[in-house]
Amino acid sequence: MDSFKFRCKKILLLGSGELGKELVVEAKRLGLEVIAIDKYDNAPAMQVADHSFVIDMSNKEILYKTIKELNPDFVVPEIEALSIESLKELEKEGIKIVPNARTVEITMNRDKIRDLTSNVLKIKTAKYNYVFEYEDLEKKSIDIGYPLLLKPLMSSSGKGQSLVKCKEDLLVAWSQALANSRGKIVGVILEEFIDFDYEFTLLTVRKENGENVFCEPIGHEQFKGDYQCSWQPMELDQFLIDDAKRITNLILNNLNGAGIYGVEFFVKENEIIFSELSPRPHDTGMVTLVSQNLNEFELHLRAFLNLPIPKITLLKPSASRVILSHGEFTNPSYTGLTESLEVENTKVLIFGKPTAKKGRRMGVVLSSNDDINIARGNADKSANIIQVIS
Repeated sequence: MDSFKFRCKKILLLGSGELGKELVVEAKRLGLEVIAIDKYDNAPAMQVADHSFVIDMSNKEILYKTIKELNPDFVVPEIEALSIESLKELEKEGIKIVPNARTVEITMNRDKIRDLTSNVLKIKTAKYNYVFEYEDLEKKSIDIGYPLLLKPLMSSSGKGQSLVKCKEDLLVAWSQALANSRGKIVGVILEEFIDFDYEFTLLTVRKENGENVFCEPIGHEQFKGDYQCSWQPMELDQFLIDDAKRITNLILNNLNGAGIYGVEFFVKENEIIFSELSPRPHDTGMVTLVSQNLNEFELHLRAFLNLPIPKITLLKPSASRVILSHGEFTNPSYTGLTESLEVENTKVLIFGKPTAKKGRRMGVVLSSNDDINIARGNADKSANIIQVIS
């Protein structure tokens, strides 16, 4: 008899956005109990979870007390803006943090992941500098060279990121970064602007036994650091794939926590450059809902629950395109859905966010076809039909 009793497993999700929503759906298919937490009510994952709570996850005492009272088997962070101190304490007390508290801390802070990859593991990244005082900003910017990217030390989805072309742009970029910064440390990271040829995500599953299993590369495009579209597979020379896998193995063997990781790379003149890493389902990986036999949310669950992961196979070339809001609305509505769904081999996912902001992702279109270019075109066509309105 299988000793794993699904009814005994309780998952606490920290952050309840669209990625969390899909994770809850897959968890419910396995008969698991799921509690969703976020800073606002009726977040997407809350709409499908068993229970939900609204708390300030950045408050150490509140987060610690909530997790202790709920007593989950697994705590699964979906966001960066949370108290890592409380997660560290809870992990010491025996509560399982996915993938582990150290990995959550390193990947939620740009300085820590840069220090690990560049200084410890000697992986090639963009040149970078940290700045904690405005008076040091101009000198350290000159060290990097213009143009450069100025980012908060902690943020998500490209929030607070600016392309700085000259020193006159520094003040506005500094102010924007701090206004969008998460966490207690006030500072920014300056990064060399790499005029890369293209970028991609290597979704990687780390099992409990330490084995790393790779999905087919996913091509993607971003705007101001935020995902706009993705497609799988992305055609790459095998030596580039091998190098990306080598780098990923170095990082994950150091972090050593079971779950799925979205590892992002730039490619410039046949050279791989590490960009970023997320220790959870990745937004570009939503395409796996239609492209793979096991999507990224199933893989994340199976990895940290220590369930079998059969061979990951590509079902059909597929693509995604986000549905963006171009205005600010409460309880938004959508037009064009009927026409959008008439596009062949497409699925439309409306995330169900209670408010819309300019540039906010409100949904995604997924499309499959034997020809990846047709899949991408259909995803774009379908997504562009849908409009977010009041």
